[in-house]
Amino acid sequence: MNSDSTYRLPKVDHEWIDRERPISFQFEGREYTGFVGDSISSALWGNGLRMLGRSFKYHRPRGVYSMSGHDANVMVATADRPNMRGDTTLLEDGMVLNAVNTVGGLQSDLVKHTDRFSKFLPVGFYYKAFHTPAWLFPAHERIIRDIAGLGSVNPDAKPVPSPKRYDSCDVLVIGAGPSGISAAIAAAKAGAKVVLVDETRCLGGSLCFAGAALADAESTIHNLTSELSELDNVDVRLDTCVRGCYADNWVALVDGDRLTKMRTCQIVVATGVYEQPAVFRHNDLPGVMLGTGAQRLLHLYRVKPMERAVVVVGNDYGYGVALDLHEAGVIVAAIADLRTSNDDSELGQAAAAAGIKIMQGHGVYEASPAAGLCGIKAAQVCPVNAEGVAMTGSVTSIPCDGIVMAVGWAPASDVIGHAGGRLAYSKDRAQFRPDKLPDNMFAAGRVNGLFGLDARLDDGTNAGALAAAAAAGEALPSRRRPDDSVSAPSHPYPIVTHPEGKVFVDLDEDVQYKDIVNGAREGFDSAELLKRYTTVGMGPSQGKISNLNAARVLSKTTGEPLADIGYTTFRPFTRSTTIGTLAGRNYHPERLTPMHARHVAAGAEFMPAGSWLRPAYYGPRGRREAIAREVRTVRQSAGLVDVSTLGKIDICGSDAAEFLERMYTGRFSDLAIGRCRYAMMCDDTAVVIDDGMAVRLSDDRFYITTTTSGAAAIVREMKRWVIIWKLNVIVIDQTGQLAAMNLAGPKSREILSSLTDLPLSGDDFPYLHYREALVAGVPCRLLRVGFVGELGYELHAPAQHAATLWDAVIDAGAAHGIRPFGVEAQRMLRLEKGHQIIGQDTDGLSNPFEAGLGWAVKMDKKFFLGQRSLAIVQKQTVTRALVGFTLPDCRWMPEECHLVIDHGDIAGRVTSISVSPTLDCAIGMAYVRPDQAEPGTIFSIRIDGGKLIEAEVVKLPFYDPGNGRQKL
Repeated sequence: MNSDSTYRLPKVDHEWIDRERPISFQFEGREYTGFVGDSISSALWGNGLRMLGRSFKYHRPRGVYSMSGHDANVMVATADRPNMRGDTTLLEDGMVLNAVNTVGGLQSDLVKHTDRFSKFLPVGFYYKAFHTPAWLFPAHERIIRDIAGLGSVNPDAKPVPSPKRYDSCDVLVIGAGPSGISAAIAAAKAGAKVVLVDETRCLGGSLCFAGAALADAESTIHNLTSELSELDNVDVRLDTCVRGCYADNWVALVDGDRLTKMRTCQIVVATGVYEQPAVFRHNDLPGVMLGTGAQRLLHLYRVKPMERAVVVVGNDYGYGVALDLHEAGVIVAAIADLRTSNDDSELGQAAAAAGIKIMQGHGVYEASPAAGLCGIKAAQVCPVNAEGVAMTGSVTSIPCDGIVMAVGWAPASDVIGHAGGRLAYSKDRAQFRPDKLPDNMFAAGRVNGLFGLDARLDDGTNAGALAAAAAAGEALPSRRRPDDSVSAPSHPYPIVTHPEGKVFVDLDEDVQYKDIVNGAREGFDSAELLKRYTTVGMGPSQGKISNLNAARVLSKTTGEPLADIGYTTFRPFTRSTTIGTLAGRNYHPERLTPMHARHVAAGAEFMPAGSWLRPAYYGPRGRREAIAREVRTVRQSAGLVDVSTLGKIDICGSDAAEFLERMYTGRFSDLAIGRCRYAMMCDDTAVVIDDGMAVRLSDDRFYITTTTSGAAAIVREMKRWVIIWKLNVIVIDQTGQLAAMNLAGPKSREILSSLTDLPLSGDDFPYLHYREALVAGVPCRLLRVGFVGELGYELHAPAQHAATLWDAVIDAGAAHGIRPFGVEAQRMLRLEKGHQIIGQDTDGLSNPFEAGLGWAVKMDKKFFLGQRSLAIVQKQTVTRALVGFTLPDCRWMPEECHLVIDHGDIAGRVTSISVSPTLDCAIGMAYVRPDQAEPGTIFSIRIDGGKLIEAEVVKLPFYDPGNGRQKL
């Protein structure tokens, strides 16, 4: 059946679809047609489909419910985009859609029989059933993990850019209904810069589909939008949802293109209300929907919601819904009014005049399911008292294929909750409404408990004027609440129980009435506890159409007034938000070293290192062979590695030495000019955060290197502490200004001597010393260091001359078999030497004493960052130690982060592991318990698959324990 079938109603001016632009799409393997402007749900319903999804827990058939994304009934996916809300996602030409949460497809879902076993799966069953016997828990855990979650992510999907921007305004108005537009107009007329946002694609809010419930809706929208269009200081943003409100009026706005971080002086919340459902047996099946859901289908998408309907109402608005259905050609078999009287309302009289049967004091006791639960065939209607008790002796079966519910509202107050506002229960409104708002926030309209159009317009105008005055710093008069012509807009208890169950309170999580009752009786008798025990309100919709009814059931069960039960805490986000939106644009800047072109020419395979791109290894051979070749070259001859990515910082000033004494754990005031020393930094909690080399250039000047990943952060920290300590120090970041390379290996002195007049003998240029000289005509800073455990020289040169210097070293070393080597070989060489890498062999909790770096801590200094915490840690018992280990058998190799296990308990983890080309055995470093740290101790490592392998602790370093080679 296609979209121009009898399910589409005649065209009207205000419809959202473009009938001149039909588009094709697929759903569950079949071809359908919709129109530009359709949502996925409206297109599917317009094609006559009624089962559009399955529920999370019991896999029950589901259809259109709210048509606003306030439920998760219609969640679909394409190959690249999971978990799209069908109600609010626009249909695109060529879409290939499938329902989520099925095994084998929507119609043939292999898990649909779960519903038959629902009585064995009561709320909280997983807390009670899966812990004994303990030996079965791993199997239970795997099953739960397989079932948990909705949809699946395609790791090969092309990332969608999601940029962010920053913006500001005087007054942000959230919601473009009559109250919101009135507020924006009033604030703008007062001179404020106003931003008006709404999550839908048109101005007017509920007026766009109010139909017979509000005869003046169309003219009101026209008048408001005309006045709004004349104001230049109002920025209207449609299809824009406020996802969260944070401290200092920082508001997150998400539209189809980006995340906007909006900073505003004042906020007007005119977000309206969430329509609430009636609760009765089988109230979740396709064909059961909210009144506003039916109106959206009718007025916005021109889709006929059903052929024959029963409308259950709890307010006058419901009669307007019934009249809309009647006018659209739907047979309204009956209106079941939960109230005993409608006080002769105009809408009630109009419904009676239209020949619609009205059953006062009645409600739906049960929806009779069609075959396979794929729809409904009748509504069982009977008298219902104020406590939700059905008089089942007088049940009337009314044939129908749809039940429409219009029983009341709950405030769309998420943003108010985010900002710390409070709600209070209004008994005469049967609704929660704002009681205490933050200083910079105002509420207007239906969210404020006002439903009459005049009252909403007046309330919005007043809120907008007050917000503009507050933004201008003016004193505010006391807030007044307009008179409202609408009384009792919500029914206080639209809940009808059934002894056979399947009475759903939360459709997202399949939480039933009896689950709420049983949870409360088991002691989870507060809204917050009940939420966590039953998962009510924890689904994708975050309780928008379930929290109020859950609170009503809890109130009745416990006898505690609904006003005291309250709502659970509102937390961001107001709508489901993709991780991609939060991550921002898919933009990863890559910094290239000055020698990058040389690496490319040498056949380098690159890897990211922080924001830099560095050679991992060189050559066409496989990774392992290339790394081994580079390691052997450095050990036997000489190698050259690009270390330009290291942080390079110039510290100068009369307090330079004092500054380093405070920043680093070691001592630097006694460092001689021209000497190098290892420098380690801790944070205030005694955690190792960075290391490098410190060189003293003169009495008042030092040159510092840092790790690649820590460079920018360390510069920021240094500059911050200079300000705090008020020292006479200048911090200059030279990371991009200078390039660096390390020439290492037994032939390195011979190679370098051919390029410089600087004396390079062990006596002239000893280990851990510093010199300045011309190398191949390039001015260089030379550091005699040995991170890889061989005779080596680190050459720091101006970036513009670095490629020339690199070429000269490679040419001079050609006769000696020099090779460039990459990061992987460098890491292998340092592992053989037992040198730690900060951030790999340490973590966010590692202190120097357990990481084998206690020798670099001078506790007798007057002060340094982390000293106080280190003094405390030093007195405590060490709980782990970093050790070196070897493996007797290389057939089963652990990986980094595999766990050290002792008598079934976690005793540590592997930090580094590899097969050494030099030692021809597997070596690694790991954290173990202190009693396992003695050389010769055997400990166990659990590898993939659960197998335990044995490793032996050995004394570090693995290679050249006398350090003779690097001190040649």
